[in-house]
Amino acid sequence: MMKEVVIVGAGPAGLAVAACLNSFSIPNIIFEKEDCIASLWKKKAYDRLKLHLAKDFCSLPLMPHSKTTPTFIPKDQFIQYLDHYAKHFMINPVFCTEVESARCAMDERSHNWFIMTRNKITGEAHEHMSNFLVVATGENSEGIIPEVAGLESFAGEVMHSSEYKSGAGFEGKRVLVVGSGNSGMEIAYDLSNFGAMTSISIRSPVHVMTKEMIYLGMVLVKYLPVKLVDVLLVILARLKYGDLSKYGIVRPKNGPLSNKISTGKSAVIDVGTVHKIKTGEIKVVKGLLSIRGNEVVFTDDKSYHFDAIVFATGYKSTANTWLKDGGYLLNEEGLPKHGFPKHWKGMDGVYCAGLARRGLDGVSMDAQNIANDIKEQIKCF
Repeated sequence: MMKEVVIVGAGPAGLAVAACLNSFSIPNIIFEKEDCIASLWKKKAYDRLKLHLAKDFCSLPLMPHSKTTPTFIPKDQFIQYLDHYAKHFMINPVFCTEVESARCAMDERSHNWFIMTRNKITGEAHEHMSNFLVVATGENSEGIIPEVAGLESFAGEVMHSSEYKSGAGFEGKRVLVVGSGNSGMEIAYDLSNFGAMTSISIRSPVHVMTKEMIYLGMVLVKYLPVKLVDVLLVILARLKYGDLSKYGIVRPKNGPLSNKISTGKSAVIDVGTVHKIKTGEIKVVKGLLSIRGNEVVFTDDKSYHFDAIVFATGYKSTANTWLKDGGYLLNEEGLPKHGFPKHWKGMDGVYCAGLARRGLDGVSMDAQNIANDIKEQIKCF
């Protein structure tokens, strides 16, 4: 059976696109490989997680957060919002269905997308047709654990941050967190709170801000140049935290907003980790060099013994492995080949939503742009 639009992925991006299309009465279907919507939030997020940006920047199209919603939304409350969103817009994904390939066939008058799916439970394969295809599988399709010499010899527990829930069970253990983004810093804080002897490997420069600073920056950037707002944010961070370089935390040369625009890397929202680093409750170590049993060797040639390692080393998109569009839309990393704001549209009716590293606010913009474009193209048929 042919649908006007096939959407791949039932995370926030896929839901947002479906809601916008439904508002225009454009038939669509979502294929989701997991057994629920928003599986990353429901299955792969640690317990204490809150949205790092204010609710003003974290709503999906056509449904702003209520006045009673906290400014910084806890994970479970955001999941409730997504469940309500899907119900309200009558979004019913086809679950446990993985897309294996999507290719376009064209003639002089039109193009059709042929999408091969496989049911993960029964193993049955099906081919579907659509006029339009939306890639909404997200930036975080698959966790990344870097290659480290000797990692296979480590005798303790090794996990990716997507498997981490809380520090319960790590009390008294020597735990190394690898990665100093928001997940790594918050997981280190959580482990320390549960009594783990925690170290964090910080290899790259990183901005550390409070959530209020970032909120201020995102409001001011609507009215002031990015560079000027960056200067203000760096001054505020220095007043708040002082010189963190003596603790092993070095700021990037670019300001926090400029760095996000150019590299996609967000500033770290401090939840109390910096205080624990300053007091010595959390130890900062250099980048990993190699592992010998329970001994981890770092790039400054120092070595320490650990009982567990948590890799908070990010994710990767896998959409480029199944999308067969001639490589126009996505690069080798599965992210948009074209820069913002032209990243969301490919050729022959293919689009991507939520892959531009611009958070939930970017998801909302992508969804509205895609739905509006499809609406206009349908008018021309």
